[in-house]
Amino acid sequence: MSNKQMHLWWGSGSAPCWKPMLVLAEKGLWEGLPNTKIEFSKKEHKQGDVLKYNPRGQVPTFKDGDLVVNESGAICMYLEEKYSKDSNKLLPADVNKRAEVYQRMFESPNLQTNVTEKLVYYRWMNKEEEWDKKYLEEHTEKAKEELSRWNTILGDNDYLCGKEFTMADVFVYPVLAFLIRSGAKLPNQPALMQYYKRVTQRPSVQATWPPHWKEGEGKPILSDL
Repeated sequence: MSNKQMHLWWGSGSAPCWKPMLVLAEKGLWEGLPNTKIEFSKKEHKQGDVLKYNPRGQVPTFKDGDLVVNESGAICMYLEEKYSKDSNKLLPADVNKRAEVYQRMFESPNLQTNVTEKLVYYRWMNKEEEWDKKYLEEHTEKAKEELSRWNTILGDNDYLCGKEFTMADVFVYPVLAFLIRSGAKLPNQPALMQYYKRVTQRPSVQATWPPHWKEGEGKPILSDL
């Protein structure tokens, strides 16, 4: 299966970018795939080919021959529909099991909203001496509730929807990995931490690990989680 007609524009450490990269790797398409790593700090997502193929100026931006597909979820679903084999499907054939995967996929933005946006972005965008303690206390509790919900969802399962790695894991793992890199220890969510360690060892994750994460640890901005 050739991937030479494809091209992916992506940013290191971006959860939306990591999702299609994982799908590509799971389907044996990532190695040797033409790609461009952009630098957010240089606003490379607002210029050149990214802006040419994605008027919103966002990554991931993806081409497959003459076809352009943007938005991380759309890219993932396109790749699943076009390039799946029996050995690497990320959506179950059984409609009921597939419904469960869909639910977790579309539920996953709650992690971004309740944890990343409310805590990580807030702390990034405001000086520590200006942090609103009441705001942080309120949203820290909401973040813990959100993480506990996912811990309960996992239960004794290896993956979010049972014993098999699915598209639900593709949607959730990159966000979880970012939170842990940001200092979250998850002492009250042991299933979630074990899940993180398990998925981190997958070949697709190792093959697509954010390059700049290999250079050192992230700032422990979520040490209270």
